[in-house]
Amino acid sequence: MQKPSSTDLLEKSNVARYIQLASLFRGRIERGDWAIGARIPTVEQLSKEFGVAGMTIRQALDQIEKEGLIERFRAKGTFVRARPERDLWCEVQTDWNGLLMSRADAQIEVLSDTPGATLAQADFDHGTVAPSYRHLRRLHRRQNVPFLVADVFVDEKLQPLIPEENYSTTTAMRLVSDLPGVRVADARQILSVASADVETAQLLQLSLNDPIVLVQRLAIDEGGRLILVANGIYRGDKVRIDMKLLT
Repeated sequence: MQKPSSTDLLEKSNVARYIQLASLFRGRIERGDWAIGARIPTVEQLSKEFGVAGMTIRQALDQIEKEGLIERFRAKGTFVRARPERDLWCEVQTDWNGLLMSRADAQIEVLSDTPGATLAQADFDHGTVAPSYRHLRRLHRRQNVPFLVADVFVDEKLQPLIPEENYSTTTAMRLVSDLPGVRVADARQILSVASADVETAQLLQLSLNDPIVLVQRLAIDEGGRLILVANGIYRGDKVRIDMKLLT
């Protein structure tokens, strides 16, 4: 089977072409394909490579120039100035206290809010699903950059205990921690790596098939009931996982 070209992949995504290209160029710099100090291909060469107009290439270069990654010189060309920085505010926490902390300056937008959602018991190795959940899809941003989209399912029996404003201001685990009469007896976090489909790429401003990190978080009460399920998708170019192995 013939490998799809970069042009084919660009055409399959609803994300603006220049955003996809900026992500691709950023990746080339991060991997060292475009080394620091090196001159990158011309607009005409990149336009031919990706089958897009020169204006689209210039828009993509404008974006990474604003990030300080490249520098342009008249009559000389465009040169790599720095590699992208890894943003620690996108660090995936691996302990209970970390999961309760909101990221500094992060904003949470509720994209949808659906009552009466159900989950299949067969999808879970731990805990017993509740009869119904409140299902929220939330988009997390910092400095207007989306870094996480998450589907959060909260046991509907807990609705009277959770202040409404918490759904747009706190982490998923914080929603069910410290509720009166409720004790989280077991909490789990499951991580895997995948690639962005069209919908995810659009929400997180990625290119199609860019790397993403899938994070599922479960909270189980003393009776063994799954009181919270949070299925998060992080941008792979932003996330960092740091685990301490020895004390």
